Amino acid sequence: MIVANSGPHFLTTVFYRGNNPIDESVLNWLQAHRQNAWMVIPFLAFLEACPGLGLLASGAILLSVAVFLYAEQLVSLYQILPLAFVGACAADHLGFYVGRWYGPRFHHTAFAKKRAELLAKSERFILNHGVSAILFGRLIPAIRSVVPIMVGVSGLSKSMFTLVDIVACLVWSAGLGFLVVSLSSLYPVVN
Repeated sequence: MIVANSGPHFLTTVFYRGNNPIDESVLNWLQAHRQNAWMVIPFLAFLEACPGLGLLASGAILLSVAVFLYAEQLVSLYQILPLAFVGACAADHLGFYVGRWYGPRFHHTAFAKKRAELLAKSERFILNHGVSAILFGRLIPAIRSVVPIMVGVSGLSKSMFTLVDIVACLVWSAGLGFLVVSLSSLYPVVN
């Protein structure tokens, strides 16, 4: 199989329009290490939902990398989805435990003060939707990295968070799989 205009830079042009140094370094690494690129999937899934860093990292780069790996047949969907699930679930739990550790003091941190509007929006979201906010928060990129922190601050039980977050990450992974398969048809392949 010969691929015309292949590589992650093609996919970034299609799926992502921006100038983020994190994304660019991932793309450069991916181009240089195509056979080991599967290792980037859990890292990117973690990064996009990681407290603090998730506000800077684009989820579109995870999507473009996953599409590239799938379209190039370097990694199967059955490998991509569990890897993404693990990274996403780990980041959500890190956020939850950061929120539990800080508790109400979190609102007085420099991070929280700088992002007061986003945090207020997340708190309203959690109050309006209750436990389902964990599921919805996982599916909304703008608040994905903040909702687990706020849920942790709220004092929700660890077991309830884990149960709902596993379901949320499964739904998110299924959505990622759907997008990867759908968008791989845009990948320019020439036989």
